[in-house]
Amino acid sequence: MGGLEIGVRGAAAVKVGPENTALALGSGDVPAFGTPALVALMEKAAVAAVAGGLVPGETTVGTWLEIAHLAATPVGAVIRAEAELVAVEGRKLIFAVVAHDGLQKIGEGRHQRVRVARDRFLAKLGSTP
Repeated sequence: MGGLEIGVRGAAAVKVGPENTALALGSGDVPAFGTPALVALMEKAAVAAVAGGLVPGETTVGTWLEIAHLAATPVGAVIRAEAELVAVEGRKLIFAVVAHDGLQKIGEGRHQRVRVARDRFLAKLGSTP
């Protein structure tokens, strides 16, 4: 499996729309950026961080995430999440994640992904690549 360096970073952004509010996602009843959407954006940033360091046929899967959703963000705002690889423990990759809405930090936490061989992972699911 390929090598990944501590400190590698990735980012992802999304414009808050009705589809990613707490109301639409079922995680609340307000039309503000939902925590499940924040989680997905942070994971996307972590995936981007390591994409260039994986060998062909290798991928990562999310296994753990601990975040604080610190502030509400209205529809129309753009949110940017960033992930930094802070530790490598064998196949485990640990990231520090943070998200901002242009005005303030709206989320932060830690995320773990595990490096896996895509074909073996899919075979366990009964899927084909």
